[in-house]
Amino acid sequence: MQDKLEKIKKEALDKLADIKKLNLLEALEKEYLGRKGQLTAILRNLSSMSDEDKKKIGKLSNEIKVELSEKFKEAKDIIIGSARGGNYVDVSIPGQKIKQGHIHPITQVMGDLEKLFSSMGFMVLDGPELESDHYNFTALNIPADHPARDMQDTFYIDTKNKNNEHDMVMRTHTSPVQVRAMQKYGAPIKCVVPGRVFRNEATDATHDTTFYQIEGLMVGEGISLANLKAVLQDVLNGIFQEEVGMRIRPGYFPFVEPGLEIDIACTICKGAKCPACKHTGWLEMLGSGMIHPEVLKYGGVDPEKYSGFAFGIGVTRLAMMKYKIDDIRLFNSGDLRFMEQF
Repeated sequence: MQDKLEKIKKEALDKLADIKKLNLLEALEKEYLGRKGQLTAILRNLSSMSDEDKKKIGKLSNEIKVELSEKFKEAKDIIIGSARGGNYVDVSIPGQKIKQGHIHPITQVMGDLEKLFSSMGFMVLDGPELESDHYNFTALNIPADHPARDMQDTFYIDTKNKNNEHDMVMRTHTSPVQVRAMQKYGAPIKCVVPGRVFRNEATDATHDTTFYQIEGLMVGEGISLANLKAVLQDVLNGIFQEEVGMRIRPGYFPFVEPGLEIDIACTICKGAKCPACKHTGWLEMLGSGMIHPEVLKYGGVDPEKYSGFAFGIGVTRLAMMKYKIDDIRLFNSGDLRFMEQF
């Protein structure tokens, strides 16, 4: 049977070499690969063979079928191309379907947040990812001896200024745009700043070196913590499309006074204590507070006349909660099996 198959293959290829017309090519293809073709007949008779012969003959038959199919296609392209001067395109042939991509879950959450804040009258601003020491630290009331300035916490760029100091960093938060926005627009102001930030830290299920934040800022006369709580509760309820449990506790951030930590009830485990919430039932979602008077001054705003609040939401962590993803490393994995779920 193997000899017969090889003979069929040789006969088909020999005849194919002499074919110059499309109708003859189609007839030849039908003779060998059609429903009643010579090769098809052998494939249909596999069921009557022994198991060992089925494997050998079946494999060889399929290999020959694939090879002949490719040769017939090449011959068809050549014949059609020659007949049309080499520029012929058969518009009746169905086109190849273009695979539809998937919007990254972080991009989806970022878009939802921008829509929510825009509906509340907030501007959506942007800022540089490569930031100066001044805007990333000094203008935010972060002193020179603060741990965030250590090499193990921050990615410093290997360039020095005229004072022989490393003064450029990959921004550790989107907060620098607070000062940039106040300097440009003054007060009153309402804005949010979505973007990517960088931290030099070990990765685990809830920490990564690259992630996304959205900074929020509201400055005006008579702004208080009550305004902050109302805005954050509305945003969290809007992004999760349900009433979200929110816990407020004291926290320290140099650029706000007083500072608050905002936690939300873990939507992944519903309080059952999973790795994403470090087995507590709560997930630290954002830092916030009333803008420190020194930061207002750096922004050119009079702290005697104006007050304001600021907050930074971890968009990556928010996406984890919204889509019940228990490992932050999946977002940057590039694994299409993960992406195709969204």
